[in-house]
Amino acid sequence: MRTTFHSRKRTATIGAALTAVLTLALTACNGDDNASGSTQAGPGASANEAGSTGGADQADQSADTGTGGSDQGADTSTGDDSDGKVDMCRSGVLDATAADGTTDETEGVVTVTFKNFGGSECRISGFPGVDLKTSLGDTFSVDRNGEQAVPQILKEGETAAFHITFPVNNTGGTGVRLTDMVVTPPNEVEPFTLKWPAGTLAVTDGEDGGKMEVSPVGKVSD
Repeated sequence: MRTTFHSRKRTATIGAALTAVLTLALTACNGDDNASGSTQAGPGASANEAGSTGGADQADQSADTGTGGSDQGADTSTGDDSDGKVDMCRSGVLDATAADGTTDETEGVVTVTFKNFGGSECRISGFPGVDLKTSLGDTFSVDRNGEQAVPQILKEGETAAFHITFPVNNTGGTGVRLTDMVVTPPNEVEPFTLKWPAGTLAVTDGEDGGKMEVSPVGKVSD
């Protein structure tokens, strides 16, 4: 499988929320020794139960690019209307999985894939909402990478994906351990809760190395 879009290694400084998380981790990063796997929770997970913040925060950035969240002006046209528009891909017709694709010694990559199993084609476009939870119980949102979002049509069985890039912890310390991801598809409000499948983040002062970002969703082809 290969993606038809290319994720550029561009970075944006994580917000004050992650800086605070990393600072706390300097004194508490040896807590909770239970490693998290790559299994996923079902699509019925609640954003409130998972501590999700990214959907609402990112919705204010730009409704035009289709972020996850509850206040974004999403296109809700139906698949068989007079304009011939295709339904948006809703969480109820998508399956979500996450995998670690890191090959670089300094920048890690996690790929989240959405698969359409709804029986008919649907439309997906924009950036997802992504909130990450740490082993310390903190939650922070991941910023967009600034790439152009391109609308995609997914037939039944087809997939689309996005990438989360993050700084690899190669300091020799325990770093900040991430446990779960709350992922909201573009133009949707119902999130998926997935296990973080990759390694820890380096503990930094937020000025150097503390960078993380998410790409727009792109269609995956054979």
